[in-house]
Amino acid sequence: MKDQGDGRHQQADEFLTLFRRGAEFTKELLEENERLRSQLLSVEDRQNFAARDENEWEKLRQELIVRIQGLESEKEDVLLRLEAVEEENRHFAGRYLEVEEENNNLANLYVSSYQLHSTLDLGEVLKIIIEIVINLIGAEVFTVYVLDERTGQLEAVAAEGVPLERFPRMPLGTGVVGSAVETGETSCEDPSGEADDLTRPIVCIPLRVEERPIGAIAIFSLLAQKDGFSPLDHELFTLLAGHAATAIFAAQLYGQSERKLNTIQGFIDLLTK
Repeated sequence: MKDQGDGRHQQADEFLTLFRRGAEFTKELLEENERLRSQLLSVEDRQNFAARDENEWEKLRQELIVRIQGLESEKEDVLLRLEAVEEENRHFAGRYLEVEEENNNLANLYVSSYQLHSTLDLGEVLKIIIEIVINLIGAEVFTVYVLDERTGQLEAVAAEGVPLERFPRMPLGTGVVGSAVETGETSCEDPSGEADDLTRPIVCIPLRVEERPIGAIAIFSLLAQKDGFSPLDHELFTLLAGHAATAIFAAQLYGQSERKLNTIQGFIDLLTK
């Protein structure tokens, strides 16, 4: 929250600077207008005097030509400065929209992370992960893998865009997905390819709790309106990896403890009957 506050403070400073520049530019235009009015009054006085003398009139005409050329040059300079100010305004407006989008995404991630850790039901956790990947990353075809520690195989447990049964099991340490989970390093390739090969995702986000592999999020294609990954997307990969892994791990432990508790309770009930 401190970083978000600092970002908004920086935005405010940028816009205050922009407004100060606009005020200074307006002041210069007013001063220039006053100067031109004074010159016009001077020219009118000279013109009244020159009307009585032909030589003086010619001299005044030449002076007016020089002044007109000078004013045209000044006008071009003012127009260039105005164009520069407008371009700077467009730059600040564009940057403002980018920052607002980043803040919105981070706020959504915060809410989504809270939702991830608000349940210990594995099905609900996987549903929330699917929504996060669609809404924040903009993925169209992807799956969530969970490691079966007994077999060492990564098994697809949730998917979007393609039926779940089409995603093959992945041995830990083998292929793009298995290697990413084993090393803990996110893989990211050119997102322009098609999602035909379901063994080679364009992005594979390993899910690990400390050094323990949990699974992975494998993305195979993006939504039509998204043509690539921004620096914010890579930050989302890192944040999502940690939160999703922890949520899945906690849900698995809870599920195991519930099964063991039910088994023990059933055994006690059997003995007491």
